Amino acid sequence: MIKSKTRIWQNEDAQRLAEAIASIDTVEVTENFLRDVMTETEIEEIATRFRAARMLTAGYKYSDIIERTKLSSRTVARISDWLKNGCSGYRSAMLALAKHHGHISPERLG
Repeated sequence: MIKSKTRIWQNEDAQRLAEAIASIDTVEVTENFLRDVMTETEIEEIATRFRAARMLTAGYKYSDIIERTKLSSRTVARISDWLKNGCSGYRSAMLALAKHHGHISPERLG
């Protein structure tokens, strides 16, 4: 297991949140949980950041990502940095998604 590079997970409430998400075993229950704890705008923002991470992994140019996602260049740069120097969360999620969907190639993840 990769150790987190942030202190947030030392917070008991944050740890319980992570455990709750990890324990959910269906997309429907995950969707319902996320909708209860976040606004639609927050879900859309996170989904767009995940899309940008998938696009970066697939080799898209920053300008294409910015145009398609409407994210700021600063946000795309930050996601790129997290992909390279973060806690491997984006990559782990993309690998899990690819495994779940029968080994989708990274190019199709964008």
